[in-house]
Amino acid sequence: MLASSVQRSKPTPYPSKARSALIRRSVVAVLVLVALTLITIAFRSPTSGALHSVQGAGSTALRPFQIAATRVAQPFRDAYDYVDGLANARAENKRLKAINQELRKDAILKNEARTKYPQLLKLVHFVQALPAYPQDYRALYTEVDSFPSGPFTHSVEIARGSSTGVRMDSPVVSGDGLVGIVSNVYPDSAVVTLIDDRDSFVSARDLRTGVRGGIVPGSGGTLQLSDVPKQKVVHKGDIIVTDGTHSARYPDLYPFGIPIGRVSTFGAQDTATSLQVQVQPYANFGSLDSVAVLVPKNPGR
Repeated sequence: MLASSVQRSKPTPYPSKARSALIRRSVVAVLVLVALTLITIAFRSPTSGALHSVQGAGSTALRPFQIAATRVAQPFRDAYDYVDGLANARAENKRLKAINQELRKDAILKNEARTKYPQLLKLVHFVQALPAYPQDYRALYTEVDSFPSGPFTHSVEIARGSSTGVRMDSPVVSGDGLVGIVSNVYPDSAVVTLIDDRDSFVSARDLRTGVRGGIVPGSGGTLQLSDVPKQKVVHKGDIIVTDGTHSARYPDLYPFGIPIGRVSTFGAQDTATSLQVQVQPYANFGSLDSVAVLVPKNPGR
């Protein structure tokens, strides 16, 4: 029994690779042929025919599903359009705000320049008309950065400093008259003490009568010409200017002839030895925009 042979069954044959490839090619060929046939029929009967009838029936059958799909998708489409439109609107709003801000800034700067130009022109003409200019002094034109912050503040800050030639004790004028004197200097700025400060003193004279005195702060925003003997004569409306230097040994800080103001009132009590001369200043200390610092050309001054 062990030596006897056993007959085995033949294995089931499997399709070869060539056969599978042949089947796939046959299917592709059939599909291409069907497609070409349908295209040919469609071109030969563009408006009617069996194919168009089948297409119409298919479209009619699928129409409810298309409508349902459209209705289901519509809220999502609307939500997407809303979010997209909102994002675009925000971006556009931000862009327009930036443009509006730039235009507003540009308009402010142009309006400021238009406002300051006449004042600067007036200042230049004023400085050029001073008796001591341009022989002994040079003018440094600058803007006022800060104004008096209260009734007890009598100084301003200007936008020039030692880096551009501003020196301590340099007279400062506006387009109307004397403003004050430089009391502190920094590299790019300086502090100007106004002549209405309680510690200010300016040697002055009446341009008409020659009466001399000292300009000190008065009452009610005015100035006072002090130390005027009672027997001296002044008149209402007389122009008061800086007195200038009378001694080369003791030079005055202010050159001669800078207008300060006009005499508004004067008088004296019977027991007084001096006249009380009130002077209305030319310069408006609360609205200074452009000023000029008068720096002596001679460094030894």
